[in-house]
Amino acid sequence: MNIAILGAGAWGTALAVALASRHEVTLWARDADLVAGMKAARINSRYLPDITLPERIVLSADLPAAVAQAGLILVATPSGAFRSVLKQLPGLNQRVPVIWVCKGFETGTMKLPHQVAQEELPDNVPRGVLSGPSFAQEVATGLPTALTLAASDTSALREAAAALHGGRLRVYTSNDVIGVELGGALKNVIAIAAGISDGLHFGHNARAALITRGVAEISRLGLALGGQMETFMGLTGMGDLILTCTGDLSRNRQLGLRLAGGESLEVILRALGHIAEGVTTTREVDRLATSLDVDMPIARAVCQILYEGVSPRAVVDDLLSRDRKEESL
Repeated sequence: MNIAILGAGAWGTALAVALASRHEVTLWARDADLVAGMKAARINSRYLPDITLPERIVLSADLPAAVAQAGLILVATPSGAFRSVLKQLPGLNQRVPVIWVCKGFETGTMKLPHQVAQEELPDNVPRGVLSGPSFAQEVATGLPTALTLAASDTSALREAAAALHGGRLRVYTSNDVIGVELGGALKNVIAIAAGISDGLHFGHNARAALITRGVAEISRLGLALGGQMETFMGLTGMGDLILTCTGDLSRNRQLGLRLAGGESLEVILRALGHIAEGVTTTREVDRLATSLDVDMPIARAVCQILYEGVSPRAVVDDLLSRDRKEESL
């Protein structure tokens, strides 16, 4: 199959490397200088400098050319660029599925990617979301990874799921688009909290409690929006949350660690060099939870740290002083 991957960040590049052994892959980036550098050195020095790009990956800064022969389009841009890329797509063949791998909300609208896609793609274009516990570095080096492809009509993406599944990638299917998207977005917020906890040396007990209560918060909001509880216990819920809260390759966890060390958000983001989706997601989640009257104390605490100037230690004190209650969702 001819697969066009739109977005040459770490995740888009990793997917291109993983799929190139079985498919014809075109990797597109809007930054012509980045593309020129990748062509010259056969590495993505900005995002995955240790990974050699197979020669069979076609590199392009021309979007119409990149998707012209595609039988499958994977959109691997950050959430904030998702709508603009969909708007730039030329007239799509109704048989070419569009699958996105971004994890977050659109800034300012509180919309998930499937809602953006509904507004920007023709109704007859098959679409879905691919998510799960997956560090780009590990996928690019060929380590085993399990993902979930969700679509409201899974039969429309049967061929796409078969194309993605193989080698060291195992792809499950689901019809819970909302649940899969929410798990991928909200785990980044909880991972920032887990990084802060570890940075303050609160120990493994505290981290385990944060992860567990994080699942409760994700599930509360997810159920309120129409997600399925089984999804939040699966790969794109619990699985992705555990990985992002405990793995040192997690940008959101690293951000939390550095916040706990007293660095400013601006300094941290410059040093990371990659987008930490949890930063923008936190504000949208906080607004959404408030509008739906869903209790999300961990997300609220992270929002206070990121945007309201409250110190991490003060936020922890507030969380620990909350009234005792029965454990539940």
